[in-house]
Formats: sequence, structure tokens, C-alpha cells
Amino acid sequence: MAAPADHPKPTPAELELLQALWPLGAATARQVHDALRDSRPELGYGAVLRLMQVMHGKGLLIRDDSQRSHVYAPAQPRDALQTNLLKDLLQRAFAGSAKALVLAALKTGISRKDREEIERMLREEKE
Repeated sequence: MAAPADHPKPTPAELELLQALWPLGAATARQVHDALRDSRPELGYGAVLRLMQVMHGKGLLIRDDSQRSHVYAPAQPRDALQTNLLKDLLQRAFAGSAKALVLAALKTGISRKDREEIERMLREEKE
């Protein structure tokens, strides 16, 4: 199951940019560049701006161009995109089996704290 046509699947670079943009809500390319500076110091402002323009063209970002500096925002909320990506991964890599996906995720290493939280959630679900 692919992502809807109006919300294409982001590339890894686009997903990284979205991860920086979601907490900001809406931001200029300069603000996104500043947010990415610590994790990607080699990434120049021009590259961020070009990527955001491409993402806008693909429908991953919406743009308010009413001011001199265009303001961009994600076209869909983080949880909606994550759900679409998870559904795609579930179909492509795990033949639609949520159980296989969860077991694979647990085998890759999970902290004790996360395991306890998952167990608590499962117990609460039973109640």
C-alpha cells in the first residue's frame, strides 16, 4: 500500500528536513537551516532552500509566499506521515504482518524502559 498520491513518500533527506520542521510548525528556509545546523553542519542554506522548494513541488510542504521570505509548513502532520510510511513498510517488508514487524523491532534492541512501557500499555489494553 503506497502513500496517497497527494502525499508522496519523502526521501531520507526530505524526512530529515520534515523532522526539523515539525517542531517549528511553519518556518522559513533560514529557520530550518538553523534547526539543522547542529546535526548537519555541512548542509548549506542554499541546499536547504532548494530541498524545500522541491518538497513544495512534490506536495510534501505547503508554502505561504505572501511575505518576502516564504514560510513553509508540512503538508501533513507527523503522525499521519508516519502511519503512511509504516503501512508501506508493513506491506513491502513484512507481507502485511504487524506481528512480524513488531517482533523484528523488538529484536533490533530495545531499552529496558521502552520494554516496560510497552508491557504496561499491553496490560492496560487487556483491562
